[in-house]
Amino acid sequence: MRRILTLAFLLCVLALPVLADTIVLKSGRRISATNVVEEGDRIYFETPSGRLSFAKSAVQRIERGGDSAWGSGGTSDDSKKVDLAAAAPAAMAVDGNEEVARATVKDGALDRNYLAKLESEAQNGSPLAVARVLAALNAAALFELKGGDVDAAIGHYRRALDFAPKHLGALLNIAHLHLRKSEFTNSLAYLETANQAAPDNADVARLMGWAYYGMNKIELAVREFRRAFKLRPDVATQQALLKAERDLEIEEKFKKNESFHFKLSYDGEAEPGLAREVLKRLEDHFAVIESELSFSPSDSIGVILYTAQAFRNVSRAPGWAGALNDGRIRVPVQGLTSMTPELSATLKHELTHSFVFQKTRGQCPVWLNEGVAQYLEGARSGEYAADMIQLYAEKKGVSLATLEGSWLGLSGGGATFAYAWSLAAVEYLVRAHGMGDIVRLLDRLAAEPSVAAALRSVLRMSYLELEAETIRYLQKTY
Repeated sequence: MRRILTLAFLLCVLALPVLADTIVLKSGRRISATNVVEEGDRIYFETPSGRLSFAKSAVQRIERGGDSAWGSGGTSDDSKKVDLAAAAPAAMAVDGNEEVARATVKDGALDRNYLAKLESEAQNGSPLAVARVLAALNAAALFELKGGDVDAAIGHYRRALDFAPKHLGALLNIAHLHLRKSEFTNSLAYLETANQAAPDNADVARLMGWAYYGMNKIELAVREFRRAFKLRPDVATQQALLKAERDLEIEEKFKKNESFHFKLSYDGEAEPGLAREVLKRLEDHFAVIESELSFSPSDSIGVILYTAQAFRNVSRAPGWAGALNDGRIRVPVQGLTSMTPELSATLKHELTHSFVFQKTRGQCPVWLNEGVAQYLEGARSGEYAADMIQLYAEKKGVSLATLEGSWLGLSGGGATFAYAWSLAAVEYLVRAHGMGDIVRLLDRLAAEPSVAAALRSVLRMSYLELEAETIRYLQKTY
């Protein structure tokens, strides 16, 4: 998301309440705190009584983002990004083969010899042997997922389909994993087989809706979400359906165009020449970002050009948002007849989000996502460096750890601070360590249990160290 800044930065930030987190202890006690960070074997946090800590072993979980959504009253349900995935489909049933599943993963490692033995025994097609190997392959896939290796998990489910080509559990799980990687076309191939086997399955319909939405086939997405909701009504499917219906209503009268990597829809009032320029500029940006991040999205990316009012009606974005990427790039262009430097930067910013989301499989914290997007669009920290340094010295800012989740509930001032802090951190990392470390950090996010763990794994630093080094960089540079 790209923001529009209109407020005096320092005054806005100082007026903000701080986003609260809740630490839930294993004893059941709940503590409202700010600046919650993981350091070694302890969890540190701030309260009105000062900076305190608990041993990690005493903490059940940390709930990010409490009721005080930085003075904005929180994020409404309608403005949250719809989770088209909802929940993952149920794991494949082991059908009495629990012992096989346990034997497949022993002492924290996958027993590949045991798995190979079961696969060999199942070659004759014996129902009992096939059931055993399916249980083992499912256990192997879950083991790989726990370690963050989605591709390896897909490989195990694909192997399961070699033994049982129409096994619903395997089809759904492999389709869901392809969707997590934004590989919509690959996912749909498995879902079509699953739909033939189980036409009245709500999970099949829900995932087909997600796949069609990702492929920018909105009419088909609406059809499948409606079918899924009829089969099994739930809030997540209803939200996805409402979002797709809003898109369909607006875009039915839109004109269409496309290029190699993009499918463009634009308001009939927009200049056709501008639409062509947008596609050309997006293709130019695609090549640059692909090189910088060592990654390329597999499917076409949807882009919608709106009038300003239509953008607000469909996106439900906060007033400070100048554009939005919720899986599709949404940009208001009312009044523009040709490409401008501002529009080009916005397109590059939002396109970077598409790359980062797919590269990290949706596991990137918002501060890093927005920091990388700003850096690649060409933004730098000079404008706000002095204010950031002052806020840090006076302990009036907030930790990057509090900016991992959604920003849609932030006030204008809160967004200004969040963008400035995120850009500063990424700018420091690139200047100090090179873009290669950013790429490695993005790659590690899907495999590590937390952002803090990924920082330690790749950069050998904690959140507190990253923040301190970022401020030193700002002091030295600006």
